[in-house]
Amino acid sequence: MYTQRQESEDKNMARTIRIFDTTLRDGEQSPGCSMNLNEKIEVAKQLEALKVDIIEAGFAIASPGDAAAIAAIADNVRGSTICSLARCLEKDIDAAWNSIRRAESARIHTFLATSPVHMQYKLKMTPDEVIESVAHNVAYAKKYCSDIEFSAEDATRSDLDFLCRVVETAIKAGATTINIPDTVGYMIPEEYASRIRYLREHTEGIENVILSCHMHNDLGMAVANSLAGVEAGIGQIECTINGIGERAGNASMEECVMALNTRKDLFGVDCNIETHQIYRASRMIQTITGVSVAPTKPIVGANAFAHEAGIHQHGVMANKATYEIMTPESVGIPKNAIVLGKHSGRHAFEERLHELGYTLDKEKLDKTFEKFKILADKKKVIKDRDLEALVGAVPVSGEERYTLDRFVINSGNTITSTAVIRVKRGDEMFERTAASDGPINAAFRAINKIVGKDVELEDYTLRSMTDGEDAQAEAIVKISVDGSEMVTGRGVSTDVIEASIKAYINGINKYFID
Repeated sequence: MYTQRQESEDKNMARTIRIFDTTLRDGEQSPGCSMNLNEKIEVAKQLEALKVDIIEAGFAIASPGDAAAIAAIADNVRGSTICSLARCLEKDIDAAWNSIRRAESARIHTFLATSPVHMQYKLKMTPDEVIESVAHNVAYAKKYCSDIEFSAEDATRSDLDFLCRVVETAIKAGATTINIPDTVGYMIPEEYASRIRYLREHTEGIENVILSCHMHNDLGMAVANSLAGVEAGIGQIECTINGIGERAGNASMEECVMALNTRKDLFGVDCNIETHQIYRASRMIQTITGVSVAPTKPIVGANAFAHEAGIHQHGVMANKATYEIMTPESVGIPKNAIVLGKHSGRHAFEERLHELGYTLDKEKLDKTFEKFKILADKKKVIKDRDLEALVGAVPVSGEERYTLDRFVINSGNTITSTAVIRVKRGDEMFERTAASDGPINAAFRAINKIVGKDVELEDYTLRSMTDGEDAQAEAIVKISVDGSEMVTGRGVSTDVIEASIKAYINGINKYFID
């Protein structure tokens, strides 16, 4: 049993909280947040740059595509443990191991529900059958690798004494990490902390494993509950970039990490995250998924470090500490903007990208610099947000099937809009004309004629990336092709119609790659 003396000794030692990122698994399950193989690898590499301890790369049994993506991440990422989720079923565990077996450090994460409602209505299993399954399947996973995590799904609505029995069973079977998730976002902080303390006091062998929390945000308390778990003794936080995830999302990684860093006086713990990469990671997830964060989003929102009230502005100018509890630079938002323009060279361009946290391979750097020169002919001053938009505009999805060559739009409030679109595919050019009640819809219809597919526009957004009359527009489309799952397309241009056309073509290209 875990004693009060041991707890007192622990408080005198600085613990390191492990960060378990599930953006590529739980985060990707959020509607409209699906990613293709190349995008998942790109995100995994950014998580590696963040120095995330464990990357949950997917749910291998879910689909061949998921398994292939996990295997590719295991091949490409070093420095982080690569994890695959698996139900308490041998076939799931086999699939999980096959996907991560080439990882430098591998973990199997298996789970089974323990609440009365889940056992009765979903699993149709008795409590004893659940205990038996946990014992068998954790031991089965252990034969593949030493690092095994077990999650008691819906733990926060489970009977506490039964939960202790399940956790003790998993530990005896070989689990090294025990996750106590708030699967439905039901907890409040003190309630969750009390539950963790009870487990630590009443479960044999619990002092030999790492306790973990996985909080959902249905009541808006995922981060607060995670931090309460830290105070109660958990050693791992499971979270996602920007808090994306099913329903109301997961605990936000950047909020958890910066709370631990900023209030080190209270928590007295460390974590390994390279905080200067946080903003870069947030922007990448927004770009790839097309899901923007609110301006008021803590840490990474556009207004997170903005001060408009006169009293606040005066205080910040006198001393930033008056209204800023952390600096924008600490999360990777650059302090000084170097002005770039049409006469800027490649070295200055590359150096600024590096300062913004971007390390591009030669091929992507070449493409981005080419787009920068085109943009510099249209804009007098290139700002940091313009550069971020340029990087995001270079697809991480692999080779583009279609590229826009030119377009002509005829539109007005007294005529039917028409669009003439010409695109290139390999060495061939295709041109089609279409009419509709608006210029963008007409353009989309012309593209549909070219690709010969039934493309349905599910969602469309347009926003300015920067300010001023020469600002770049970012268009995000969500489309389905021939009844497929929804894919996200993104386009950037100083012309809103061109941005929209590029986004539509980008989405179609991603469909063909998937």
